Amino acid sequence: MFQQNYLYWLAGTILLVVALMSWRDKTNPRRLTTGLFWALYGLVFFVGEWATDLVGARTLHISIGVGVVVMALIAGLGGVKLGSYSQRTPEQRIERAERLGNRLFLPALIIPVVTVIGVLAFNNIPGLQQAVFGAGNHATLVTLFSMSIGCLLAWLLALRMTRESPAQSLQEARRLLDSIGWAFILPQILATLGLLFTSAGVGTAISHLTESYLAVDNRFIAVVLYAGGMALLTMVMGNAFAAFPIVTAGIGIPILVLQHHGNPAVMAAIGMFCGYCGTLMTPMAANFNIVPARLLELPDRNAVIKAQVPTGVLLLITNIFLLYFLMFL
Repeated sequence: MFQQNYLYWLAGTILLVVALMSWRDKTNPRRLTTGLFWALYGLVFFVGEWATDLVGARTLHISIGVGVVVMALIAGLGGVKLGSYSQRTPEQRIERAERLGNRLFLPALIIPVVTVIGVLAFNNIPGLQQAVFGAGNHATLVTLFSMSIGCLLAWLLALRMTRESPAQSLQEARRLLDSIGWAFILPQILATLGLLFTSAGVGTAISHLTESYLAVDNRFIAVVLYAGGMALLTMVMGNAFAAFPIVTAGIGIPILVLQHHGNPAVMAAIGMFCGYCGTLMTPMAANFNIVPARLLELPDRNAVIKAQVPTGVLLLITNIFLLYFLMFL
């Protein structure tokens, strides 16, 4: 049966290959630390139940924590640098882009199309999901599996269209990872931070403060607090996945659902959308807002944020009213 660990191992393998390529790249002034950064990140994807059984959960958690601290030190001290990636000359790239034209978008379009087809097939063809994944509810795994198949098909199509080698595609993956640098791991780290905050009782503290000092008996005020809290905490933490468990545990569930009897599904869906509004307006979401400016070599590193602020504000206001009218139907 297909297991989610297979996808983790694939991601870890790619990162370890990137690390090996970095160590062999003598044009990179920080090739040793660059390779170490991606190797440490790649090894995390190979950790599973077998490692817990081998060394114990506590030792494993400490080891991963030490690895994350080492990665932070490497990134903070400028240890991740660009190298050489066997790229074609600018003239060759322009010639190929003109030759391929709009067909360049086909690999990118294949990914969502295959993902949607896969999810629909697994959820509507009797016995297919159980045949591939075994008994049980595998909603998340179905999506990840379908998207992975889409990525692999898109990769094969891109190789065929460009007539490049698989090794060069890995070089391009390394170039993109080195360009993004430390921001690449932010979503995973910040999501973990959100879970830690929830376990530490931050959500409970927020619930106590809002119920004690704010007029949450008013349904509209409670909705504004939840939606605004999602946006603001996302702006502080840089990731809606990190803010969601905190604000939902502090305001969403105890006030909107239990006190005002709101629909939890609507609250969760639109609440996450409110968090994404905050993502549009913060430099803490570096992988969304700072990295594109760097990759596009924009003179103003906050140019992406400035362009997105009006959209973020209008969407947040719209979400507040959607949440208010739809959650209590």
